[in-house]
Amino acid sequence: MTKEIISTDQAPAAIGTYSQAVKVDKTVYLSGQIPLDPATMEVVDGGIQAEIVQVFKNLTAVCEAAGGNLQDIVKLNIFLTDLSNFPIVNEIMSQNFETPYPARAAIGVSELPKEVGVEMDAVMVVD
Repeated sequence: MTKEIISTDQAPAAIGTYSQAVKVDKTVYLSGQIPLDPATMEVVDGGIQAEIVQVFKNLTAVCEAAGGNLQDIVKLNIFLTDLSNFPIVNEIMSQNFETPYPARAAIGVSELPKEVGVEMDAVMVVD
């Protein structure tokens, strides 16, 4: 087994004791991304739609740092503080992914770091 820590300044730096991603052989485990602007480390303005867009940007940056892209994601977990925002996730996800889509879960939670409305983590497989 080979284990590699993935890190990029194009995504927010870790705000705790974790790596942005860990690659084991061809599988990449992406840590949860919240809607932080990597340049300022502040939550983006503009409400839940802007937050979801930023999360996908952050996931993209980590995927690319690991040698892949969003299309290589095989499992996506979405955490929302308000599940009524799920249609917005679907709309923005359809702009970032092509079929076949990854397996996915949507989980309603009471709270997320920095009082954001969305967090996503993923598993990616790269060649």
